[in-house]
Amino acid sequence: MIFGPVPAAEAEGAILAHSMPGRTARVPKGTVLGPAQVRDLRAAGHETLVVARLEPGDVEENRAAEALARAIVPDPGGQGLRIAGAGAGRVNLYATGPGVACVDAARVAGINGVDPMITLATVAPFHRVEAGTMVATIKIIAYGVAAADLDRACAQAAGALRIAAPTVTSARLIESRVGGQVPPAKGRDAMAGRLDRLGVTLGPRCVVAHQTRALADAIAATTEDVVLILTASATSDTRDVAPQALRAAGGTVTAFGMPVDPGNLLFFGAVSGKPVIGLPGCARSPALNGADWVLERLICGIPLSASDIAAMGVGGLLKEIPTRPRPRHAP
Repeated sequence: MIFGPVPAAEAEGAILAHSMPGRTARVPKGTVLGPAQVRDLRAAGHETLVVARLEPGDVEENRAAEALARAIVPDPGGQGLRIAGAGAGRVNLYATGPGVACVDAARVAGINGVDPMITLATVAPFHRVEAGTMVATIKIIAYGVAAADLDRACAQAAGALRIAAPTVTSARLIESRVGGQVPPAKGRDAMAGRLDRLGVTLGPRCVVAHQTRALADAIAATTEDVVLILTASATSDTRDVAPQALRAAGGTVTAFGMPVDPGNLLFFGAVSGKPVIGLPGCARSPALNGADWVLERLICGIPLSASDIAAMGVGGLLKEIPTRPRPRHAP
């Protein structure tokens, strides 16, 4: 692409690099200058214009953005993404339903490493989305790029981005109580809101005594796809009441504790092929906490290991919850 100032009399057919006032109207940047625009700009006193001209082998910005979008999203239905129309060298990608964004960081870096004029920006990996959430934006910074560079960027695109949709439709929240006191409804309400955003229905309320056997029986009796446990007393060890109840119900504990704050006191595992999540107390608040990261991935069919949990520490210091009983630091 050729870029720079030229005499206005020679600018016809070129792309105007900067918006400029004409005698009768302002000519926007990116306009392919025709005779009328050139006359109007010259009549306003502009004898030199900064323009761009595509050379043989260049691809115009909108066509380039569209081509890269199609390379990233060859299967919109299967990937859960919608490609929007191009404008000013930009194409946005939107989620078509709820789920979490699966981003291949190496492929995104590969696309962005071809030519600084070819860019792809995405949400963070495993970001929760809903229908209409913008997941990525493609921006061709220049008015055109070399076709060879565009081809190289497109070659990096396969598998760079998709939405993992929920693979389950129902969940049971088991709450424990100490004595005869029924837990406040706010914890259940907060979890219902989280599940609803992912299209998952919360089953009937289930409150049992904070005892291993009672919790184990409730876990074993669950018919929903996911088991959530919110105990009256915080889980303090992998041998505490709730993890032991999961084992007594025939399940396994994959991990206890996570380097995400709020959300440290979480455990998860499985029983009869169903995910089981022992929720930290902060899950009673609708504010983001570590339980969200685990819940969203498991609901969307993304397996989690203890090493995955360990990796959550980078970025795991979340915003403090104002109602937290033990804040990180005193005012």
